[in-house]
Amino acid sequence: MRASISGKTIRMAQFAMMLAIEAVVCFTPLGSLPAIGPVVATLGMIPVIITAIVMGTGAGSLMGAFAGLFSFLVWTFMPPNPLVAFAFTPAYSLGASKGNFWSLVICFVPRILVGAVTGLCFRLFTRLKWKEPLSYGLSGVIGSLMNTLLVLGGIYFFFGSNYASALGQNFGVLPALIGSVVLTNGIPEAILGGIAAYAVACPLRKHVLHHFE
Repeated sequence: MRASISGKTIRMAQFAMMLAIEAVVCFTPLGSLPAIGPVVATLGMIPVIITAIVMGTGAGSLMGAFAGLFSFLVWTFMPPNPLVAFAFTPAYSLGASKGNFWSLVICFVPRILVGAVTGLCFRLFTRLKWKEPLSYGLSGVIGSLMNTLLVLGGIYFFFGSNYASALGQNFGVLPALIGSVVLTNGIPEAILGGIAAYAVACPLRKHVLHHFE
């Protein structure tokens, strides 16, 4: 019983620590990267990726839900770009462009899936006995790209014309704008996600497993 309580306490402490880091990268400039255009590149997915690898898919998905909540609060109360905030929160509108249910989907679902997909990928790669750098790194890359592609895809499909209008652009050029964001922000974020997965999650997970041996 004592070991069980100790293990639960350790997991709660680990999750709380990662949640605190998630709050820092979401609510302070420390989590921001230089970005091109209105979409702000952040480090917000790194704690989600690390949590999913170290603690499993369930914990990673829960951390992703918190990341979505923090993103919702940021875009609602201190939006990086008020002109396009309607795509991330129902609280904002710009002329005929109004936030709605799909704003919440864009804000929450990709982040939750980052935790789920990262955890599942890592579990699969581990069972396939891939080398550690590849198992950890590729899991982090896939998880980060999941967020980028789903967020930008959601904007395109649910708010495409309104989003383009808010940027003063024609809808026809929106795919090119989204592609540039993927290249200039999404790819660097994915690389950082892969590096963090191996550099941080790998030794941390080994430490946790050693503690319970």
